[in-house]
Amino acid sequence: MAKKADATRLQVEEPTKDGIRMVVQGRLDADHCAPMWKEARRSLEKLRPKTLTVDAAGVDYCDGAGAGFIFNLREYQERAQRGFEIEGLQERIRRLLEMFDPGEPPPLEPREGPLRTGLEDIGRGVAGLAADALTLVAFTGELTASMVAVLPRPHKLRWKDAFLVMERAGCDAFGIVALVSFLFGAILAFQATIPMERFGVAIYVVNIVGIGVTRELGPIMTAIILAGRTGSAFAAELGTMKVSEELNALDTMGLEPVQFLIVPRVIAAILMMPLLVVLSNFAAIVGGLLVMRSVGYTWVTLIDQLQGAVDLNDLFCGLFKSFFFGLLVAGIGCLRGLQTATGAQAVGVSATRAVVSGIFLILFADSVFSVVFYTLGI
Repeated sequence: MAKKADATRLQVEEPTKDGIRMVVQGRLDADHCAPMWKEARRSLEKLRPKTLTVDAAGVDYCDGAGAGFIFNLREYQERAQRGFEIEGLQERIRRLLEMFDPGEPPPLEPREGPLRTGLEDIGRGVAGLAADALTLVAFTGELTASMVAVLPRPHKLRWKDAFLVMERAGCDAFGIVALVSFLFGAILAFQATIPMERFGVAIYVVNIVGIGVTRELGPIMTAIILAGRTGSAFAAELGTMKVSEELNALDTMGLEPVQFLIVPRVIAAILMMPLLVVLSNFAAIVGGLLVMRSVGYTWVTLIDQLQGAVDLNDLFCGLFKSFFFGLLVAGIGCLRGLQTATGAQAVGVSATRAVVSGIFLILFADSVFSVVFYTLGI
């Protein structure tokens, strides 16, 4: 090894006005290139020659490390917009360098300003929302066609799966829906009673709780609970099936995933949502009445006030919206499940997107219903 090291050397000749000349001799391999590399770079950084001429006539061996050494010298000169030449290379070494030659260095990309980056982010976000809206429209059409196809032939619906989903999405949710609604009704009554007592009209808190719960808060609270509990479950189930390629197996067997998996879940959610809304209305009103009873009003007074404030029109408005809320929660949950990508986090991302999208669509649909009901005088 010592003899090889002595035979390999780098000599930097005296610089001239046109540049400098480096004479390389011996073996350009991994064992000898490292010290030569450092010496050559120090000379270039110190002298900054207009032209670098490498005399490689004495090079008798070159491997990948040697090729990298030569290309690095050339790249350094070219990036500084200076000249580079190599002379005396043996033909076999020249062919080797041509095989390793990475070509011209890529131009430096200009740095983008914060304004342009922000505009690009906004554009990508808008394009993503537009693509998501188109996907939602296409999925809605496919789901509608599958549900319409089931109507004349109900035996094709997997009723056993639908009843199982009803149990999990509806019956198993009675406890949490009742508890949350009861607490919400009690909090609403308590917060409204304090300021209204100053004006001696605390009895009208019953009107606020009754009308607010039956028309708006009962359906919205139930739908949000269902989105967090059932919509995310649908997305996780279908997402796991997609990751494990079970959906591809259904396609292979000639079964439509929408009709086979999604229609039973959507029908179950549509049927159970009104029942959950009725339970939510009852629990919230009971919570509000208990707070009013603790203030000093009798049960007879509270019930009479409630009957005079709330009519069937208020109840039916809430129940009418609940059918659409059930459709939105189940549909968006299933859609996010079908959109699950690959990777360890894909199922969790789909479940999160199902909850966020479901809540947004619920509030958006409720605002549309409010405007329509007000226009129609309902």
